[in-house]
Amino acid sequence: MVNESSKLLKRREVLKSEIAEIGELRPGSLVGRFRKCGKPTCHCALPGDPGHGPSWSLTKVVEGKTVTRIIPAGPAVAQTQAQIEECRRFRRLAQELVEVSEALCESQLETLAVVPVVEKKKS
Repeated sequence: MVNESSKLLKRREVLKSEIAEIGELRPGSLVGRFRKCGKPTCHCALPGDPGHGPSWSLTKVVEGKTVTRIIPAGPAVAQTQAQIEECRRFRRLAQELVEVSEALCESQLETLAVVPVVEKKKS
């Protein structure tokens, strides 16, 4: 039991240190979309042509509503993808920290239950 608690304590410290190193966070999903402009003489009107794009859209839910923000092509796309991945990493680490902490709390409860209570003798 003590060995398990020791492992949990070490894992908790590792998780805390990893969370402390988290960079910029951005929730949401980034999608590259192609569109057709509607002009019959444009290349996008040809069969099999993907259309114009990609146009990058970041979507997330704010107060129960989906919000979309256009991300300009170029370095902003890579930066946004890294921020989204960092947000996902943070969520995974935070969830694991909660799980490890809960297991540690359970372990401590079991340890307390095993400790015998010494009562004083009545004279």
